[in-house]
Amino acid sequence: MFKKILVTLTLALLCAAPLQAKDAPAAGKNPQVEIETTLGSMTVELFSKEAPLSVKNFLEYGEKGFYNGTIFHRVIAGFMIQGGGLTAEMVPKQPGAPVKNEAANGLKNDRGTLSMARTGDPDSATSQFFINLVNNDALNRPNPDGHGYAVFGKVVKGMETVDKIAATKTGNKKGFRDAPETPVVIKSVKLLK
Repeated sequence: MFKKILVTLTLALLCAAPLQAKDAPAAGKNPQVEIETTLGSMTVELFSKEAPLSVKNFLEYGEKGFYNGTIFHRVIAGFMIQGGGLTAEMVPKQPGAPVKNEAANGLKNDRGTLSMARTGDPDSATSQFFINLVNNDALNRPNPDGHGYAVFGKVVKGMETVDKIAATKTGNKKGFRDAPETPVVIKSVKLLK
């Protein structure tokens, strides 16, 4: 009798274990952030495994409130929207140190993905990022310069906000081409629990 009870309890514990694991958050689950703008919000999944340096960099700027009050200063319909470095007055904010280019991570610059903006120097990305409006294969490693642009996240909710930003009227503003005539301000970047 005792043996039968022990076997039954053991089986019950073995069967219950997967249910508990299933209900718990997955180990290594990607973080998500909400980017709130004056034209709406979007939720972005960040690819920690594939782009750990870029994700850490982006989260640190978000935690410090660096992005609050910055704008999408470069909007090119059918290409991408770029932000994270200038105020509504078109004044550049002082970013931190650059991060190493992670474009060799296998992720593609497809519609809805976030990538690190940079200069001609492949390892010059700081706070600025862009969201691809279409599949931009020409930005994938090794194009356009042998290094490519590092994808580190993807919009998982709120692409209608991205498309709304892409549809804003643009022009030249204080030396910046393709700047929205009415600033599209990033109100906050918050890590979702």
